[in-house]
Amino acid sequence: MRYALGVEYDGGGFLGWQRLSKPGSDDESTVQSVLERALSFVANAPVETVCAGRTDAGVHAQCQVVHFDSGARRDPRGWMLGATSRLPASVCVRWCQPVADDFHARFSARARRYRYAILNRAVRPALGRQYLSWERLPLDADAMHRAAQSLLGEHDFSAFRTVHCQAPHARRNLQAIAVRRDGEQVIVTVQANAFLHHMVRNIVGSLLLVGRGEQPEDWMAQLLAGRDRTVAGPTAPPDGLVFVSPLYPPQWRLPAEVTLGADHTAPSL
Repeated sequence: MRYALGVEYDGGGFLGWQRLSKPGSDDESTVQSVLERALSFVANAPVETVCAGRTDAGVHAQCQVVHFDSGARRDPRGWMLGATSRLPASVCVRWCQPVADDFHARFSARARRYRYAILNRAVRPALGRQYLSWERLPLDADAMHRAAQSLLGEHDFSAFRTVHCQAPHARRNLQAIAVRRDGEQVIVTVQANAFLHHMVRNIVGSLLLVGRGEQPEDWMAQLLAGRDRTVAGPTAPPDGLVFVSPLYPPQWRLPAEVTLGADHTAPSL
């Protein structure tokens, strides 16, 4: 039987999603390793997982989708509660449901969504600091939003790709991006069919230069066309980044938060 899980985690104490050691080890440094150990306990047999999109060290997830196969007879509630009881406090399984054998957490997804939160004030945060980046200089969120719109569509995003990215090419379809101010916070939300390594953080790092008035709004379009990572902005810190969720076609009958709307293909962010 194949199951899909919705997993929430605080990535601050992990080296990212991807397991760094062999399956079944006592490694607690990655989200995948602790989740597989918890599921294996419930199944009383080894379990390996596949996720919708790997997150980097320090990056959080609101609803990471994972699939795994198991011959153990457990109902969805048993998988959800049993696994959560064996996970550290920073990780939980929010839901579990059986899926068809041809469902794939990564390849069945049609889009991924991220949110990046920046506290924009003179003093660094004390409360909620693990979920916020910080910028002390005033930011023009409207200018950042206008500049970001030049990234919409399918392009070569080499200018926003880390040198360590292992993707075979840099073409991605950025479906939606928005920057808005909410009190002292500036929120960047972005949706694409897929993302390159550090792509969101590199986009945010460049948008910060626009927001501070150090670069004009059309600079983002110039970066995109130039495809040169060395002239773009710095990589923004991981703290403010949350992987909101992947999105799947309705045919998989997954919870609404990870399902594309019936009347549109790119839900508003």
